[in-house]
Amino acid sequence: MPLPKAELHLHIEGTLEPELAFELAARNGVTLPYADTEALRKAYRFEDLQSFLDLYYELMAVLRTEQDFADLANAYLARAAAQGVRHAEIFFDPQAHLARGVSMGTVVEGLWRALGAGEARHGVSTRLIMCFLRDESAESALATLEAARPYLDRITGIGLDSAEVGHPPVKFREVYEAAAALGLRRVAHAGEEGPPEYITEALDVLGVERVDHGLRCMEDPALVERLVRERIPLTLCPLSNVRLRAVDTLADHPLPAMLDAGLLCTVNSDDPAYFGGYAGDNFDAVRSALGLGEERLRELARNSFLASFLEDDEERRGRYLAEVDAYRFGDAVS
Repeated sequence: MPLPKAELHLHIEGTLEPELAFELAARNGVTLPYADTEALRKAYRFEDLQSFLDLYYELMAVLRTEQDFADLANAYLARAAAQGVRHAEIFFDPQAHLARGVSMGTVVEGLWRALGAGEARHGVSTRLIMCFLRDESAESALATLEAARPYLDRITGIGLDSAEVGHPPVKFREVYEAAAALGLRRVAHAGEEGPPEYITEALDVLGVERVDHGLRCMEDPALVERLVRERIPLTLCPLSNVRLRAVDTLADHPLPAMLDAGLLCTVNSDDPAYFGGYAGDNFDAVRSALGLGEERLRELARNSFLASFLEDDEERRGRYLAEVDAYRFGDAVS
């Protein structure tokens, strides 16, 4: 039985496996510029964040209908559940779909077909987080928030993703203030490729409650002290960091030092179809490459539930934490 865990950094569009991409392409009459699934898999070799994003957006062309988004989310939930995920807070990128003529309603209603039944069908509770593309304009982000108003009963929070360098958090001050006024939770990608200053800015200007990635905080001891003091969770994605060259090898990952510093770290999969593994695969990988012991792994699992947006259901959070405490390790923790 896998170690129970929450996944807090997961882009649903990044769970599009080659097989499903070709299935949806055939369903929707979309021609992909790859001969077969094997040729597409070979394209999943990236030099940096931008080279990944280019392919990521190209493949979104196959997502057209509510059923497409439901199939995508169901496929993720099945894989996640098999790897011990009990709760998932899932990012989606509406601007990338709106730009293709796919409506907000199509995206949210489609995802919700799967997520609404996620607990009954897969044993996974879910929250939905709408992300803004930071390489798009602040005006576009505000328009996207406005388009989402009819669906806010199904959207827990907002996030900020895509190309980080050159797009500081302050650019999105207004949309984050508007989201806060609507009662939405706030997270943002910061400190993956961008500098530690972006993390500080996300905290001070955007009022984020969790930092997605946050890897480069280790370059600023005062920032580390603040993150520890304020118990700001970091949603790390180890296999993603290697595939996008944020670290050279998994053995070089700063996760052990971050935990030793007292940071509230979690382990997640980011875009698992592209980066070689889902949540449990990331746990297994760091256990092997970094020599993490059982109690460190249990700490990471506990952190994932402590960092989750379950304040509206503390009883559920308590059940999940009890599952982690009761877990007995075997040869693998996936």
